[in-house]
Amino acid sequence: MSLSVDISHDFGAFRLEAAFEAPPGVTVLFGRSGSGKTSVINAVAGLLPVDRGRVALGERVLMDSAAGVALPGHRRRLGYIFQEGRLFPHLSVRQNLDYGRWFARRRGGAVEVARVIEMLGIGPLLERRPAALSGGEKQRVAIGRALLSAPELILADEPLAALDEARKAEILPCFERLRDEAQVPILYVSHSVQEVARLATTVIAMEDGRVTRAGPAAEVFADPAFTPTGVRDAGALIEGRILAHHEDGLTEIAAGSARFHLPRTSGAPGQAVRLRIAAQDVMLATEAPRGLSALNILPGRITSIHLGTGPGVLVSLETPAGAMLARITRRSLKAMDLREGASCHLVVKSVAFAPQDAGR
Repeated sequence: MSLSVDISHDFGAFRLEAAFEAPPGVTVLFGRSGSGKTSVINAVAGLLPVDRGRVALGERVLMDSAAGVALPGHRRRLGYIFQEGRLFPHLSVRQNLDYGRWFARRRGGAVEVARVIEMLGIGPLLERRPAALSGGEKQRVAIGRALLSAPELILADEPLAALDEARKAEILPCFERLRDEAQVPILYVSHSVQEVARLATTVIAMEDGRVTRAGPAAEVFADPAFTPTGVRDAGALIEGRILAHHEDGLTEIAAGSARFHLPRTSGAPGQAVRLRIAAQDVMLATEAPRGLSALNILPGRITSIHLGTGPGVLVSLETPAGAMLARITRRSLKAMDLREGASCHLVVKSVAFAPQDAGR
């Protein structure tokens, strides 16, 4: 089931004009704060009446200003996960989950409770009240409550923004499992490159209330012109499979005919993984390097060169692992005489990979 959105709204000093298609999977609305992402998700939820537009989930129309259709939020069959858990403080975790199930029963079908509890690892929390939960635990319960309402679409408005890095690392795998197992489309708001790289199947980039780029995540990230949060966040997505976990603490991943070594990541051999490789962590060499400590060296061919306004240059390359980006200086570009079509070698240090750069 896909989501179709075409809306416009005048806020006075700011005008929202957004049209896009969100296919099954996780569609991330991505951009800087103030770009209009939350306004879009609130319009889909029915929390923001817009001046004009149409929102449809599959064949079911949620809102159509031309036809005079505007379903109230409670009839749209959506699960909404906010930045904070927004759990009922006077109810236990079990009772908060039952609140979601109450909505599902009214429609005649609920997500199987035991599966959701196991997926989110919240079994030991069932008798606690929200005041006794950590921020990450609250968000896991909020995800469970949304799932148990048997939604046809899940909305998530920067659900990790209020968490520290440790809690984010705890919740990201929950969203990965939700994406892969729940079979419910997800519209997810974020301005974090790491979250988008880990979770997104589709990216909708927004700037100043407008959609500037849309498409499959790997395709969008491989575009050197895609830098909505700044050139320092430029980088490509590589998809591969875990080959082995080695005794020295490294995990070996196969991506196409290339091999990458990175600090140990979770997952069993054979599991599919996605890597984000930041452009600034990629070095280029005109000849195959020798005597380097870097373990990740692969051949490539330059497909395009994008000059910025400063001293930096983004180089797009085709490699055995897929499209990758390298950020180097103009001086290096000139000294190495790099041109479109030229062959070179890419060097990526294993320790350049952070845990949040690898996901299932």
